[in-house]
Amino acid sequence: MAQKTSEKGLAGAAAPVVTEPGRVRNVVLVGHSGSGKTTLVEALLAATGTIPRAGTVTDGTTVTDHDPAAIRQQRSVALACAPLMHDGVKINLLDTPGYADFVGELRAGLRAADAALFVVSAVDGVDESTVALWEECAAVGMPRAVAITRLDHPRADYEEALQDCQEAFGDNVMPIYQPMLGDDGQSVAGLLGLVTLRVLDYSQGYPPRAGEAEPEHLNPIADDRNQLIEGIIAESEDETLMDRYVAGELISTEALVPDLEKAVARGNFYPVIPVCAGTGVGLDALLDGLVGGAPSPLEHELPVVTGVDGSPRPPLTCDPDGPLVAEVVRTTIDRHVGRVSLVRVFSGTLRPDQTLHVSGHGMAERGHPDHDADERVAHVYAPLGAQLREVPYCIAGDLCAITKSGSAETGDTLSSKDDPLLMEPWSMPEPLLPIAVVAKTRSDEDALAKNLGRLVAGDPTLRLERNPETHQQVLWTMGESHADVVLDRLRAGGVELDTEPVKVALRETFGAEAKGHGRHVKQSGGHGQYAVCDIEVSPLPRGEGFQFVDKVVGGAVPHNYIPSVEKGVRAQLEKGLVAGYPVVDLKVTLYDGKAHSVDSSDAAFQTAGALALRAAAENGQLTLLEPVDEILVKVPENYVGAVMSDLSGRRGRPMGSESDGDGSLVRAEVPATELIRYAVELRALTSGTGTFTRRYVRHEPMPPHLTDAVRKEHAR
Repeated sequence: MAQKTSEKGLAGAAAPVVTEPGRVRNVVLVGHSGSGKTTLVEALLAATGTIPRAGTVTDGTTVTDHDPAAIRQQRSVALACAPLMHDGVKINLLDTPGYADFVGELRAGLRAADAALFVVSAVDGVDESTVALWEECAAVGMPRAVAITRLDHPRADYEEALQDCQEAFGDNVMPIYQPMLGDDGQSVAGLLGLVTLRVLDYSQGYPPRAGEAEPEHLNPIADDRNQLIEGIIAESEDETLMDRYVAGELISTEALVPDLEKAVARGNFYPVIPVCAGTGVGLDALLDGLVGGAPSPLEHELPVVTGVDGSPRPPLTCDPDGPLVAEVVRTTIDRHVGRVSLVRVFSGTLRPDQTLHVSGHGMAERGHPDHDADERVAHVYAPLGAQLREVPYCIAGDLCAITKSGSAETGDTLSSKDDPLLMEPWSMPEPLLPIAVVAKTRSDEDALAKNLGRLVAGDPTLRLERNPETHQQVLWTMGESHADVVLDRLRAGGVELDTEPVKVALRETFGAEAKGHGRHVKQSGGHGQYAVCDIEVSPLPRGEGFQFVDKVVGGAVPHNYIPSVEKGVRAQLEKGLVAGYPVVDLKVTLYDGKAHSVDSSDAAFQTAGALALRAAAENGQLTLLEPVDEILVKVPENYVGAVMSDLSGRRGRPMGSESDGDGSLVRAEVPATELIRYAVELRALTSGTGTFTRRYVRHEPMPPHLTDAVRKEHAR
């Protein structure tokens, strides 16, 4: 069973609290789905006594995969925080989903963290999506380390996985431990430190027995050790070290370790540590590496802040006594507790019974209107997955959770109500896979609207669009898995809903001039209805809209009824003529008609105007216009040909490609009807490495065979 959120906390599970930012490490775990991130977190929690025993992904009992969708799919679908204590240092482990659909959760984890631990499976190695994540971390200067996991799998190959890492991630990716096999010659039973030359023996379980390396262990590691020492010395601030090393001097471990840790913290050196969560191999080495090598919040550059009005403010410092500035990095809605916000405190100290200013700006286009509000925080919690354990405060550099905020959304800034501030937002990908949702019954409509609002508040990668032309409620998601999770959460909230095919906002127009005769004559006792009008329709250039011209002579249509004809024509334009889509880019000329002194009326001439336009449509050449988007696809160079060929098959017009440093950009114009599932299909075509952006360019005529298909569908 999943662990339920509880404001009362766990009996016997004391929440770690620190008083200095230097005793905090915020580490985000990054890697492709199935690499073992969640299992590694679970093992680290158990190894440090944070939890009594490790749960498993298959049983749905892990701390960080507490979301019902994660348990059902047996993979992470959301960011989760799991703090632990090691050597007096609090390590906030941030477990992120490895699947590309949940990149928004990864971005939130990167924002909250000061270092990234790349988890690479010794079975599967490094895939292209992991390389893209490495480059993303490099772009923001995030210090990184690598843990090679699943060493106990029958198909595990540590050496091959290490080589994959070095080839994919580049220079200064070096192992600092060498796996040692057990008596069976197959299983990994120990580690040999390449710097310390100490052996960690796990053959009797965790924790290991430590001892000095035997002479026979040294020759096989000589080359790797020399390469590692040279890499450390090259990053050292002591310029004499290299000269001493070249001269043959034996550099002591005490001299090397501080330089190694500094190089890791600065993001110039990337240590590789073999780890086996199942047997405990390497867990202590990894914890020591995170404490010693990962930077503290004091060493990490902080985001830019401004006043709520955009006015400049001095740079932040990670000072518990400074002005309060914190950020909501994730928002969830729990059925028992309500809104739960995971918060990174960048400056100041967050305390219970404090009144905060909640500010969110710049996300209106995604369904997050700008908002500012003052709210009181009753309690501050240390989250352990879904568990909430109350703490007396949360200092600058640390992570915590608050509950029951009425307005806090992911990405919002929390600051003092006396001096409201706004943090520079982090970059979020644009959702590009639409799904249309509809309540099953009228009674479900209110619940659907309420739950949609909650979901959008917590997920910046989700965009809600109520299309006024197609009358559909469309959720823009990151991909099929993201869409599945969103629909699961909606249904879990008690909403009965269906999905339907997404409609594209087409237009109708005339392809040639046509004339129409509208006659509305009825007699049924008393005043009747009488109106006749004749119009001529002419197509206009794209984007010209609608023009109405009066060329009636001799008073055939009385002057006071001419606006009525125009009103009737405009109403019919909105309804459409052949497929129910608005009619655009045409000129309607009223040139003749008839009226009756008694039976003519405003309503009669409105009806006649609409009839005349429909008659012109029957006589003229009507066509459908479809929206065309310009898309910019970013892919590795080796996929350019496949992408351009695929775009051509979508009736697209490739406009060329250009180099973009670490890949290529392909530009094309493609009908929007061909892009509904492009987010999914591009990912499959490029092994998950392709991304794209799109923008509307214009409407242009749809091919006749597709126009006929739309007409037939509308006629059903």
